[in-house]
Order: sequence, then structure tokens, then C-alpha cells
Amino acid sequence: MFPDRLTEGYRSFLDERFAREKGRYESLAERGQSPEIMVVGCCDSRVSPEVIFDASPGELFVVRNVANLVPPYETGGDYHGTSAALEFAVQALRVKHIVVMGHARCGGIRAFADDSAPLSPGDFIGRWMNLIAPAAEKIGPRTGDAAEYQARLELAAIENSLKNLMTFPCVRILTERGKLQLHGAYFGVATGVLMIRDPETGAFKPAVEDMPERVSMFSAREAGPL
Repeated sequence: MFPDRLTEGYRSFLDERFAREKGRYESLAERGQSPEIMVVGCCDSRVSPEVIFDASPGELFVVRNVANLVPPYETGGDYHGTSAALEFAVQALRVKHIVVMGHARCGGIRAFADDSAPLSPGDFIGRWMNLIAPAAEKIGPRTGDAAEYQARLELAAIENSLKNLMTFPCVRILTERGKLQLHGAYFGVATGVLMIRDPETGAFKPAVEDMPERVSMFSAREAGPL
């Protein structure tokens, strides 16, 4: 049976948001989508980009995967979901911005940091999480507080995904021509604070000045370059 929660949510959507934005949906259906921003986010149910950025229909092109990772460019194998979405966003939709958005307390990053068993007993997650290895190597051996190390690794994984984006010829060419910009972002689940990466220094800083008082360790101070 289809989940009651989804049916109830759909009814609420029809009564409120769809009724309010019916004209926008009709326009999108007729002329197609033309978002200027692509977001690569984690499939964690707590960090929906559309909710965090209060986006209207058609504003964001979003691809989500475990731990918001971008693999390096390669054409071997058979299936490349994230790479295919990236190719479509850049070459067909002509987005002007790509945002890699990580988040605090990421289960995938934690599993890698703890060197624990795969998140599931299947065939896919373990190999996928190996994409974090270059980030872990860059920040060095785990020392000190486990939570702080995980946060550093979460930021380093964003940095590594930005590096991997530049291995895609279409991304590199458009970025070098100034037609595409790459961004890193980091969301605090408990605090709601969004940090954005300074492209010049690599430091993550609050996206807005008027932050809430209750902040995490990576929200209370500027996070230095990795």
C-alpha cells in the first residue's frame, strides 16, 4: 500500500503550494526547466537542498548521493548516475553554478572515518565510499577528538569533489572561460548554519552574518583551509 504520509503530503501540496504556484508549474511544463544552479547534495533525509535554500519549482537542478560525492571523470564501467546528471546540467541546461553541499554528522563520512563496516551489506556503498580516501589522505591521520576529525573530513570531502569536478572536460573548459562557477557549502543539521567556501583561501565561512547564537564548532569560528 502506498504510504499514507505521502498521500497526505500530496493533498497538502495541492491545497497550498500547487494552488499558490499553479501558474509557475504550467509555465515550467510548457517551456521546460532552465535552472541556473546545480546542487550536488547528500541523500541524507535531513538535508534537502530545496528546503535549505527555500527554492521554488524549477530553480535548482539537484543530484543527491551518499555523502555528496563527485567521482573523477572516467568512462569505464556501465552506470554513472552523478556523472550523467552533471553532464546534463552543464551541457544541456547550461547551469552557471555548481554547488557541492556537504553537511555535519554525515553517516557515510562517519563510517569511513571510523573504518567501520559498510553502511549496508550490499555491493555498492563500500566501493562508493572509497572516493573519500584522497580527502582522508590530505588531512592526515586521525588525531584528537573524533567529532572534530569527522567535521574536518566532511570539509575535505567537499574540497576533493570540487577537484574532481575539474577533471570533467566540459566543466573545466567552461570554468576557465568564466562561464561556470564552482562552490563548496557545508550545512549544520543541528544549528541550521550554512558555511560557504572562499575560493581564494579555501576557508569555510558563514553564509550570512546574523547567525543564531547556538552554533557548532565549525559555525562558531571560521574553518581554516584544509
